Amino acid sequence: MPHPEFFDAVPRLRMRDPLAQFLGAADDGVIEYGYGDAVRLAGHSCPTVAGAYGLTRHALRALYGADLPQRGAIRVEFREDRTAGVTGVIANVVSLLTGAAGDTGFKGLGGRFDRRNLLVFNADVPLEIRFTRTDTGARVDAAAHVRLVPGDPEMPALLQRCLTGQAGPEEALRFGAMWQERVRRILIEHGEDPAVFVVRAGP
Repeated sequence: MPHPEFFDAVPRLRMRDPLAQFLGAADDGVIEYGYGDAVRLAGHSCPTVAGAYGLTRHALRALYGADLPQRGAIRVEFREDRTAGVTGVIANVVSLLTGAAGDTGFKGLGGRFDRRNLLVFNADVPLEIRFTRTDTGARVDAAAHVRLVPGDPEMPALLQRCLTGQAGPEEALRFGAMWQERVRRILIEHGEDPAVFVVRAGP
């Protein structure tokens, strides 16, 4: 998939998935995800998708340290309802990376590898999302404040011209470039910014 160059500069996320190992889908069960995988899932690249990818990476690093996070062994709780705002979009990206699923997830084999009921909404959590390890109970609360990374001041007016069909081809290309530049800044320039990606150890 042709894509902006910065996609390849975003830190990747390596996971160990026991189910993938058991079924022979990945050597040692190790699966690596990049920002491009989140974009393919969502069908677009935007601050919401970028925030979800970056925040999940930070949360899992806080939970597992130098160890590989275990996909399918992480419970994810959202404060908002799945239909509220962009919660559903964020949840899709988080589910891709963590393996957490709702009641429609994989039912498991012989009592193992069950991915159901690991994705929860309307939870009583202090920040946007809580990530919990199912093996140790360790948890972190997290939130992505992508609004702290504003776009080009010209973008809102250009967006309206594009949406109403008033923009020409060059303006449409310029808008797309501006849009992705904001995403790049979120993931590259602010990728390690604790004000943008907030992760706190849970009680």
